[in-house]
Amino acid sequence: MRLAINAILACAALLVSCATPPRDYRPDALAMMKRDFHARGIAGMDRLNEDAVQAACNKYGDNPPQGVADKLQQEQLATIKWPADGKLLGDWKAGEKIAQNGQGMSWSDKGGVGGSCYNCHQIGPRESSFGTIGPSLYQFAKARGYGADIQRYAYGKIYNAKAYSLCSQMPRFGHAGALTEQQMKDLTALLMDPASPVNQ
Repeated sequence: MRLAINAILACAALLVSCATPPRDYRPDALAMMKRDFHARGIAGMDRLNEDAVQAACNKYGDNPPQGVADKLQQEQLATIKWPADGKLLGDWKAGEKIAQNGQGMSWSDKGGVGGSCYNCHQIGPRESSFGTIGPSLYQFAKARGYGADIQRYAYGKIYNAKAYSLCSQMPRFGHAGALTEQQMKDLTALLMDPASPVNQ
């Protein structure tokens, strides 16, 4: 009898714990970061402020409801500043240097921000080491085509990846001011130029 009562009490406790909503630890974490993080160099306190995209992705575990995601993606798409001259392609050789450069946006950096592209993607065929967080970009244009629509997509994705996949792990390089317009053009050329090693 005592065993049966203990079993019933254990089940009741389990049901109560299931009915209790999970605790949101984000406010505690944010308070701790604001307490312990100090502005230094180019790393300011503004980096701790969530925007609507980050808040939605954090709240829903990178899987917000479709209506929320669609609305926020449209808002992010509207933030993309397309080149005034209409040209999306720069110099792929300069783009390769930017892709290889892992420097930028840390407190001690003064300029010369890089793309760090190889940290997340395979890009060229000769790289022996690359990250796999992002998809392989090898033969990017060769597989998709060299047209204006793909060029526009590539530039836009580099500028603000959240406009195409809301909770993408890819940085918003243009949106954050991490890369200049010319640097983004050069990276777009790296992906799109038929002569680039990406498309060999």
